[in-house]
Amino acid sequence: MREPGTARIAVDLLGGDHAPAVVVDGALRACQADPALHLLLVGPAEAADAVVAALDPDQRARVVTLGSDEGVRAAVRAVAEGRADAALSAGNTADTVTSAALHLGRWPGVRRPPLTAVLPSAAGRLVLLDVGSSVDPDKQTLAVHARLGAAYAAVVHEVPAPRVGLLTIGTESGKGDRLRRAVPPLLAGLDLPAGASYVGLVEGHDVVTGAVADVVVTDGFTGNVLLKGLETAYAALGSPDRTSTGVPPRAALLLGVAGTVVVCHGAASGPDVAAGIDLAARLHRRAAVPAMAALTTANEVFDER
Repeated sequence: MREPGTARIAVDLLGGDHAPAVVVDGALRACQADPALHLLLVGPAEAADAVVAALDPDQRARVVTLGSDEGVRAAVRAVAEGRADAALSAGNTADTVTSAALHLGRWPGVRRPPLTAVLPSAAGRLVLLDVGSSVDPDKQTLAVHARLGAAYAAVVHEVPAPRVGLLTIGTESGKGDRLRRAVPPLLAGLDLPAGASYVGLVEGHDVVTGAVADVVVTDGFTGNVLLKGLETAYAALGSPDRTSTGVPPRAALLLGVAGTVVVCHGAASGPDVAAGIDLAARLHRRAAVPAMAALTTANEVFDER
């Protein structure tokens, strides 16, 4: 799909284990790779100046700096105020979620916005959520996340009638902890968007193969452990071709807020940050977040009280 137009991305220079150096490297890479990309660099003036100084003179006009010690809060506010189209941070997840919910607002029915990652699988790619935002959800939260994940697969990856599974320790009925035993009847009766269907329980190996489900729902604790384990395994042993699957390394979308917010792994490298910026730009150019919001709010939503 052709994705024309400029994209203004607010980049938190203070977020990440090795900030600002790694974030500066990623911002520079992204700006040089995408001639329609505009950056709002949020953080120390000297770090932002390093990006500007490394660019060709004709590229410097596409970079604006915002001196701030608030990092992700200022980046998200820039989106809320219309100064940026999307925000990216590799900083503290809780701060990012809180800032996004406060300044952008949440979609109707979404109390706990999930971090939504895309993994390469043997079948192509798979949407996994949550991967770190809601570590102790209730069953209603997982039901809402199932709907959000189905919308993501349909809108962003154009998956027809996405298959949604619940991650647990076995596919037999009654497997798992109390939460995993309570959720399946709720998911089975759920009105999922985009013609999606609940396909039942899935295991860890189903995430790798992608043969059973296009979307896998779990709590943020389990999802984060799984994601980091797979990242390490792929790095050490090799993985399905990321180029063909279009999977951005170490980047996840905060889904369920009224704006595009991408979160990178705290240990992200410069190329990882650049890929996260590219993901944010692509989502904006496709108007993906409004399209997903329209899908999920068109049907019944749960009140997560």
